[in-house]
Amino acid sequence: MNIYESSENYLETMLMLRMKRGHVRSVDIAAELGVTKPSVSYAVKNLKENGYITMEKSGEIYLTKKGEEIAESMYERHTLICGLLKYMGVEDSFAHEDACKIEHDLSAETFAALKAFAEENGIEPHDD
Repeated sequence: MNIYESSENYLETMLMLRMKRGHVRSVDIAAELGVTKPSVSYAVKNLKENGYITMEKSGEIYLTKKGEEIAESMYERHTLICGLLKYMGVEDSFAHEDACKIEHDLSAETFAALKAFAEENGIEPHDD
């Protein structure tokens, strides 16, 4: 899967909003990411055109299977990395911010090693 980091962030945010609120709307995405509504509209248009999301006439946004897979992968990476950083003593806000940066660039091999290390040491993922 070759997708831009910003698209990964939008998909992960949509998943997290759905988990928190039960629904996803553009205005919620804008508020969560601290971006403008036109920026969200542009991203939503691209994600829809590429088959990652669908949008109802009511404005509610749904992840497709393809979008869900990416969102869940990013969320798993984020929560695991955040949990590892917190375990090492990194303050919550820094752990969250740094996990957001690391989650996109980490190879599958390195992530698998981090995941195995966390499991072996009883380190829990951290959900913000």
